[in-house]
This record gives sequence, structure tokens and C-alpha cells, in this order.
Amino acid sequence: MAPPPGPAPARWRGRRRGPEAEGRGAEWRAGVGMEKLRSSLFRARRSAASEPVRLRKRKSTLYAAECSNSEQGRGTGLFGPNTYLIIFSVALRSVNCLLVQTSFVPDEYWQTLEVAHNMVFKYGYLTWEWKEKLRGYTYPLIFASFYKLLQIFKKDTVQLLIWVPRLVQSFLAALADVTLYCVVKKQANEEVAKWVYFSQLCSWFTWYCSTRTITNSMEAVLTSFIFYYYPLQGTKTGSRCLSLGFSLIVDRIFYGEWVVVQWNFLRFNVIQNLGSFYGSHSWHWYFTQGFPVIMGTHLPFFIHGCLLVPKKNRILLIAVLWTIIVYSFISHKEFRFIYPAMPICMVFCGYSLANLKIWKKRAVSFLFLSNVCLVLYTGLIHQRGTLDVMQYAQKLCTNTQLEKEEPSLFFLMPCHSTPFYSYVHCPIKMHFLECPPDLSGNNTYIDEADLFFKEPLTWLNIRFSAQASLPTHLVIFNVLEQNIEPFLRTKSYIKVATFFHTHVPEGRTGSHIHVFERKMNG
Repeated sequence: MAPPPGPAPARWRGRRRGPEAEGRGAEWRAGVGMEKLRSSLFRARRSAASEPVRLRKRKSTLYAAECSNSEQGRGTGLFGPNTYLIIFSVALRSVNCLLVQTSFVPDEYWQTLEVAHNMVFKYGYLTWEWKEKLRGYTYPLIFASFYKLLQIFKKDTVQLLIWVPRLVQSFLAALADVTLYCVVKKQANEEVAKWVYFSQLCSWFTWYCSTRTITNSMEAVLTSFIFYYYPLQGTKTGSRCLSLGFSLIVDRIFYGEWVVVQWNFLRFNVIQNLGSFYGSHSWHWYFTQGFPVIMGTHLPFFIHGCLLVPKKNRILLIAVLWTIIVYSFISHKEFRFIYPAMPICMVFCGYSLANLKIWKKRAVSFLFLSNVCLVLYTGLIHQRGTLDVMQYAQKLCTNTQLEKEEPSLFFLMPCHSTPFYSYVHCPIKMHFLECPPDLSGNNTYIDEADLFFKEPLTWLNIRFSAQASLPTHLVIFNVLEQNIEPFLRTKSYIKVATFFHTHVPEGRTGSHIHVFERKMNG
């Protein structure tokens, strides 16, 4: 392109340009504009290339949810982010199960395992409550299902019949522990949930009861599950509970008629107050003894947590108090009756531990060590004789000889002191002193057990007046031996086994259990 012309000569200034000159000027101006445009575009491209690329953020909530779920679920396995917590809880409760080798109350055998054994194997003792339709079949049905599987696969050994139900209950307790952790994590935060979980695991009474086949243990499991569905902020809501309908159907099948056992139980224990036949306590017993004992060293942390818990969770404290108050109106009281409220109590203990600053390590160590001592003593030592003696009874089933008399046992102990056929699993003859309440209104009624302990020697001489009716073995507590020594001597009974039971004998319950065998003449 030709260079632009210089300034016009003076003689040309003011003169009008010709058409050719005007054309050349327009062409020159167009060329300059194109050159400037190319230059600016080149610079813009270089600038854009040197800067990082910025993308518009997506606004899709579905996309965000999918990304969030994929990140949270990454490496968590089948059960989500709580996989390892579930595995740990199941393992710990299994160890818990194996370290509980003592007896607590008769109902853990007579109202569950004995019933399940009778449902599947068609022999076993049903107590008077089942005749009066005060008990439901739903809970025993769980264990009866496993008994049936063992029977089908011909694995129904006595050891499996004892331990499988315990391990099933341990698994349910582990799921309840994880559920409690998840609920508190949603409501509060992970820190509080962690200490609630710790409080639950190291509670001596929870350790003592959670793996036992007793209805109160199942009620404690259900407390945690119901807590999950309770309409508090951050928890899951809207699920319908069908447990009552299922219970009605199950009881209809096994009783052969429509029965509302919940109403029968309420009428017997509350309206008619017949539960006092098995003992009664003052109205304040749960406040002064029951609750402090089962809480143990957790009690000060529970009280501290009550002062710290958010207002939205104060209703949980009301639930605990309501439970204790309602049970206080019932004359017959036991520690286990308020055990189902303990998972809620652990929430308050967790809030306490989470808010401790200076003394947290010492508090945690104190809680752990103080509860471990109780756990080991109550689980391995206290009241273990009534289970150990049943192992001796099992051997009578396997060691029978043709030349010997068919073995039979009579338990001269407070009624239902030991398990029964569910811990022997053979139709050996066994008897015990019965103690059903009188439902006819007879004020002078005395049950068989009370009659025996009132005059034990007289009762034995009347009951076994004929030599042929004598059992081959008698099982007694050591406190009774001196009172019936003449009978044992004259009937040729010899002590063949002794089992430790407790360091704290009380009343008719002694420190040791003695087994006597009758030796035939010649």
C-alpha cells in the first residue's frame, strides 16, 4: 500500500479535490481500518490464550446431590458410612455375650427360651402366665425360628441352643447401639454422638443386660429404633409402626384365639395389682435405689447432661421421668423394668462428656475403669452357679446306662432358680417347687415353694413317703442342707457336686449349690 501523502501544498489548500483523489483517500482509510481491526483481534486472542478458562457453574440440584452422594459413599461399602462402626459394634456385643455367663432373673429363660423350645421340640415347661394369656409369642418366636433351623439341619446341640439366641440378641443390641449413634449425630453433631456411643458401650448395666434373652433387653433395643423414627428435628419421620398388629396375629396363631396380651398384662399387674405377690417396694424405690444402681458411675454425668442438653431435646428427659413415675405406681419393682429407658439416658451422658474441657480424660478413664470392674464381676462370677449346675444335668442325659435307674432331678430351690429344658435338651424327668399366684381370691393361699421352706423336712417326708417316688438327684442351695440332713441320710443321698453361686447369699439363696445323688443299696 502506498504511503500516505504529505500535507497538501499551500497552493492546493482550499481547492476542491477531484474524483480520482477522493477515491484514493477512501481506499487508504479503509486499508488502515482493516489493519487496526486485525491487530486488535490478534491481541485479544493472545490475551484470551494466556488466561485460564472459566466455566459457568451448573445450577442443577440433582447434579449436586449425585456428586455429594458419590463422594460420601466412596469407599464406604455396602452399609454406607457406618460399615466399620457396625462391624465393631457386632464384634464387641459378641464378646459381651461370651463374657456374660451368669444368671440375672428367671424370665430370661422361662419366658423366652423355654417357650421357644416347647414351640419347636414339643416339650418344655410353660409357666402359669401362658395359661392365663399374659405373655405374647412374638419375642419367643424369634428364637424359635433359629431353633427350627437348627433342627432342620440337625445341628440342635445343647450348646447351640444356648448360645445362638444369645448371639441373635447381641446382634440386635449392636444395631441399636449404631442407631443411637446415628440419631444423635443427626440431631447434634458427630462429637456428641461419639460420646453417647461411648457411654452406651461402657455402661455396666447395659453390658449386663443387653445380650440376655429377656423382654426388657428387647424393649431397650426397640427404644433406640423408635428414637430413630421419633419426630425430632433432623430425624426420619413418617414411618408407621405395625408391631401391635403383628403381635395380635402371632398370638392368634399360637393361642388359637384372638388375645390382646398387652391388656391382660396391664389388667393383672396394674389394675388388679397381683404382681405384688412376687414382692413389693415403696413408691420411691426407683428414685432412691433402682435408677441410681443401674446408672452407676454414669449418674453424675447424666445429671450434668440434663443441664446442657438443648431445649428441643428436653422432651427426652420428660420421657425418662415419665417412665420412672409410671413404674413407681406398680408395687412390684425390679431393676430391669426401667432398663429400656437407659439408651435415652446415655444421650445426656454424651452431652456431658462432649462439653467437658479440663477433666475429660480423667472422666473417661473413671467411667471406663469403674464399669469394667462391675462388668467382669457380674458377668463372670456373681450368680453363676444356677447355670453351671445345668451342665451337670446335661451329662446325666448323655451318661445314662442300662443297669442304672433312669435319672431324674428335683430342684429344692426358690422357684425358677435355674433354666430348664432349654438348657438340657433331653426329656429327662425334672421337677421344681412351683409358685403360681392365687387368682381365685383365697387370702389363705400359700404356694408350694413357701410350704416347703416353711417346714422342709416335714414336706419331704410327706412328698416322698414311698421309696419308689424318690428322684435320683436333689439340687439345693447350701443354706438348706442342715435343715434336711436327716432326710438325706436316711434316703441314702450323697453329695456328688458343688458349684459356687455368689459372694452375697441372701435368704433362701446360698453361696453354693449342692447336688446329691441317691445311691442304691448293694
